[in-house]
Amino acid sequence: MKAIFVAAIAAYLAVCAILWFAQERLIFLGALPNPPPTAPPGWRLERVDIGAADGTRLEGVLALPPVERPAIVVYFGGNAEEATTHVRDAARFYGARAVLAVNYRGYGRSGGKPGEAALAADALAIHDWVLARADLDGSRMAIHGRSLGGGVAVALAASRPVKALVLTTPFDSLAAVAQFHYPWVPAGLLIRHRFDSLARASELKLPLLVVTATADTVIPPAHADRLAAAWGGPVQALRLQNRDHNDVSLDPLFGPAIAAFLDRRL
Repeated sequence: MKAIFVAAIAAYLAVCAILWFAQERLIFLGALPNPPPTAPPGWRLERVDIGAADGTRLEGVLALPPVERPAIVVYFGGNAEEATTHVRDAARFYGARAVLAVNYRGYGRSGGKPGEAALAADALAIHDWVLARADLDGSRMAIHGRSLGGGVAVALAASRPVKALVLTTPFDSLAAVAQFHYPWVPAGLLIRHRFDSLARASELKLPLLVVTATADTVIPPAHADRLAAAWGGPVQALRLQNRDHNDVSLDPLFGPAIAAFLDRRL
């Protein structure tokens, strides 16, 4: 019995050690290989290279609709997502609005190593890069964050003025999600990259659209529900039936709901 007890304690401490020392590899998976990005028919695709505050180069794409000085949506992708491929659906998701998708540092061809503080700082640089573009109407900017990108999007909205926020399968905090998946260890205490959107929620007054999936086991909808309940501004919620964390954007209701939300706000 003593040997079993010692083995159990050793296994428990090993899991704690992995969560502490290897969490960057667990949280930031990097972008999976994908085909090169394409723009919707009639749109123009521009490769962009944005300098972060520390000099790191961030690569992405800007999809431009055939309209003069369009409003813009800045997209922050999910954990293993090659964000630039998202723009192929720009017209379906966002209407005639420009879409900027930039890979996180360490993802795609972006340099550097990811981390919560670095990604939040990079989001500010991306926002300010948009404002410097005379061909974009930065006064009509919305942010769309998916999964991990929801934490980045909320941090940006707390630091810069934007018109509206769309969050797809978001969390209240990454620490809370970790605690859900590892209930037998103090995951909430071990997570350094906390992305605590809930702590910012009540201070944010901008309109929010939250899209969740009933079959999402990666970030169960209860996490988004807590975030929405604490939000300081108007909230619209869309819960997609029989969808999971990875296929939510394939639902036929997904694109029209976002486009209609933006039509009322931008």
